[in-house]
Amino acid sequence: MAVDLLLGLQWGDEGKGKIVDVLTKEYDIIARFQGGPNAGHTLIFDGNKHVLHTIPSGIFHDKAINVVGNGVVIDPVIFKKELENLDKHKIPYTNKLLISRKAHLILPTHRLLDAASEASKGKAKIGSTLKGIGPTYMDKTGRNGMRVGDLELDNWKEKYDALTEKHIKMLDFFNVDVQYNLKELEEEFCAGIDKLKTLQFIDSEEFLNQAINSKKKILAEGAQGSLLDIDFGTYPFVTSSNTTAAGACTGLGIAPNKIGDVFGIFKAYTTRVGSGPFPTELFDKNGATMAKVGHEFGATTGRARRCGWLDLIALKYAIQVNGVTQLMMMKSDVLSGFDTIKVCTVYNYNGEEIAHLPYNIEPENVTPVYSEFKGWKEDLTSMNSSNQLPENLEIYISFIEKETGVPVKIVSVGPDRKQTILR
Repeated sequence: MAVDLLLGLQWGDEGKGKIVDVLTKEYDIIARFQGGPNAGHTLIFDGNKHVLHTIPSGIFHDKAINVVGNGVVIDPVIFKKELENLDKHKIPYTNKLLISRKAHLILPTHRLLDAASEASKGKAKIGSTLKGIGPTYMDKTGRNGMRVGDLELDNWKEKYDALTEKHIKMLDFFNVDVQYNLKELEEEFCAGIDKLKTLQFIDSEEFLNQAINSKKKILAEGAQGSLLDIDFGTYPFVTSSNTTAAGACTGLGIAPNKIGDVFGIFKAYTTRVGSGPFPTELFDKNGATMAKVGHEFGATTGRARRCGWLDLIALKYAIQVNGVTQLMMMKSDVLSGFDTIKVCTVYNYNGEEIAHLPYNIEPENVTPVYSEFKGWKEDLTSMNSSNQLPENLEIYISFIEKETGVPVKIVSVGPDRKQTILR
């Protein structure tokens, strides 16, 4: 049985959590493969809003097993808060939430290093979420990190103390004023560790491959978006992990020949949080309308998202890198009411028209060239079948399908899990 993947095709915030929640009933296991609490996967159902940062988005379903894979970095403090939120809603998770022993831990001093590093950059800051993600992955690749499996060893506290001491010395390098109370931070951290240890730790690569051999249906859940990939994103304004399909193999221990469908999630327009180039960004009333109607604020940071028209060049690039087999378009309802809708189909790159994503898409090098489409006025939020969708929206979708060569199988018309149309 192949493993299906679900990942974002833009700069994150595409709506992955909602679609994982919608699809979970078709799967036995949901496995998160990278990222950490820098993610904010929002799910709305039964009148309640839930935001998950580390826990896979299938946790609200009774039967699905949820696995936090080895490619994920875990902050025990934030993870504890997530679990306590599940407790409030009486969501049983003890027997259906499994943690990879090889997942790395975010220490309190990782967060301090993140803040110090970002502050030291001044105007050149990259827009970090300040969750300690980057420093944790740096310790991972530097072979200094602490992993979940270390918590089962008698000397884990000694390892923690040694790494913390190293981090405190590193803070002096940045020469910025970072205020902290290490004792308070460590009390929170240890309480988080205690909560984390109530869950089952597993050798996740063995667990998942045995599940594949047993014909279990597995959905791998990504975080952030393809344009934030450490290798293929808009570097250096990227995250610290591989957000693309290849990251699922290394983040779960699954061989490439075990991958089945690749579901690519994208918004009907484009958004970005934090710094970095954004060719189709709007600074007019259209961008302001998208932000207002789409409630474009980061689920993790609360920061306002930058908004712009759909960038088909970037979308096709992400589809190519990931081998996407099915597309899922989110927030089509937000575009209702626009007289004209634009799509970037070509870049003017240093005086030459190109149709691929170049090495550098900074505004001094790239100007977007648009195709225009007639908008639609209908309110989509109460629609529940594809034959109700406006003709102009269908024309818009068909154009995207033709240009990308990939079918759009799901159209989201609102934030609730029920506001999802299958095509």
